[in-house]
Amino acid sequence: MVSTKESWQFPPHVLREYALIADGERGIIVGPRGDFVWMCVPRWDSDAVFSSLIGGHGSYAITPQGRFVWGGYYEEGTLIWRSRWVTESGIIECREALAFPAEPGRAVILRRVMAVEGDAKVRVILDPRAGFGHHGVRSLARENGIWTGRTGSLRMRWMGADDARPSAGGTGPALSLDLTLKAGEHHDFVLELSEEALPDELVVPDTAWEATESAWRSTVPDLAETIAPRDARHAYAVLRGLTSTGGGMVAAATMSLPEHAKQGRNYDYRYVWIRDQCFTGEAIAAAGAHPLLDDAVRFVSERLLADGPNLKPAYTTLGGPVPGQRSLKLAGYPGGSDILGNHVNAQFQLDALGESLLLLAAAGRHDHLDADGWRAAEAAAAAIAIRWHDPEAGIWELDNKNWTESRLICVAGLRAISSVGAPRARMGDWLALAEAILAETAAGSTHPSGRWQRAPDDERNDSALLFPPIRGGVAADDPRTLATLRALEEELGVDSYLYRFRQGPGPLADAEGAFLLCGFTMALAQHQQGNEVEATRWFERNRASCGPPGLFTEEFDVNERQLRGNLPQAFVHALMLECSARLARPWGA
Repeated sequence: MVSTKESWQFPPHVLREYALIADGERGIIVGPRGDFVWMCVPRWDSDAVFSSLIGGHGSYAITPQGRFVWGGYYEEGTLIWRSRWVTESGIIECREALAFPAEPGRAVILRRVMAVEGDAKVRVILDPRAGFGHHGVRSLARENGIWTGRTGSLRMRWMGADDARPSAGGTGPALSLDLTLKAGEHHDFVLELSEEALPDELVVPDTAWEATESAWRSTVPDLAETIAPRDARHAYAVLRGLTSTGGGMVAAATMSLPEHAKQGRNYDYRYVWIRDQCFTGEAIAAAGAHPLLDDAVRFVSERLLADGPNLKPAYTTLGGPVPGQRSLKLAGYPGGSDILGNHVNAQFQLDALGESLLLLAAAGRHDHLDADGWRAAEAAAAAIAIRWHDPEAGIWELDNKNWTESRLICVAGLRAISSVGAPRARMGDWLALAEAILAETAAGSTHPSGRWQRAPDDERNDSALLFPPIRGGVAADDPRTLATLRALEEELGVDSYLYRFRQGPGPLADAEGAFLLCGFTMALAQHQQGNEVEATRWFERNRASCGPPGLFTEEFDVNERQLRGNLPQAFVHALMLECSARLARPWGA
């Protein structure tokens, strides 16, 4: 509940209460009071114009006046969000969306306030501040009931707010108004933010809403053959919302949200990780030859053909380099600190090459691999041949080692691409390389107990070692597969949640949250073994680890039942979708 005197500067909430609206080029995090707490314009990795989530300034809020309780839901198969408030006198909804499909340089934000039951009284504030809160609105003007202005280098136009007034003396939001609607009425607001001059033609709300609804209907497949069609469709919508025109999908919409309070693990995930892109493509392929598979293949192929053995772990959505890590000197989300950029730009991750081959092979099985895709496969295989002995950061981006999972994933990728129509001469070379990598890895990374270990010089188990058997790098009935699976359940599993690896002698939860990626992967591993009850139990346990908007973060704090890390984490949605598809049929069918 909220009082009628609440400040226009909204404090942060727990992550489970935030929703995402997105159009592929950028996204908005929406709070339970109808407050936009995060948005970067014009692209995912641009500076934020609303950044209160991490201690910056800027917001756009539509909030009921008086006391209320919050709820909300997505219109099925879309990223059209409906904030819903039950007040003391009725029910108010605010329909929220970024106009879809997107324009790369211009964001069009649609908001429709509806008096569902009884009269509606809401407070509306608009306070865009570019540059992570450093640039207020200037050149503010109103003509024919439409407000225009500038913030930083962005141009702004706001329609539907003829009665708004600027704050006195700059002590409040740039613009604000009180809106009253009679029962059954609705009112539209349209906010445009653009790096270029705004078009003369004005947005017509009804037309924009109809186009957005139609675009989402045609974009998100039915997925009726999965075991959880509604959640699978929602996962697909989230993944599509994070995928730009060029095919690149950002790892998450946000930056700096802490994985563990006061531990310094805050990262900027507004970039395209090759591994995450491959996870998503493989998940989509498990459900069918849907367009996100082609998007993933296109982006990864372009990067492989451009960079080959120098493939970076991550890129911007435009295919450029990820900037180095630095602080903005903002307060950060409680328990965290602000971080811009990512140190991943200095790493090599061998498993990204293996995952790329698995993605391309998945496309090949659907006959969706063209000549550029095959050239990309040759580039990835050649890069593995050159670099598989090199120490690298691995899937968890740690110290450089010869990580077992990375090598075995390369084995899986080489085998997979060889099975989908590779030229005979290449097939022989690739399979021989796979056997050589497997033999050396087995010699150095087989634990005395018979399971795999993380690296030749690290005897611990690791949940990432679930991936190689699932992807075909090691047989499902190999004794090492079975021993690894049993040990992971005993050592890193807690009530059908799975942790990555043991970091210290204390309880697993003291170091970090359970990794939802790992929990869904365990569900796949159990399904591969024919343990259907266990597979379903792991799937359902991890599927429930979200808030009302159904968004997953990277980690789940089992003790406090809270989300940890950036929101939403794309690869968790991808693995949830893959589980939903694969658990609906016998393994390998």
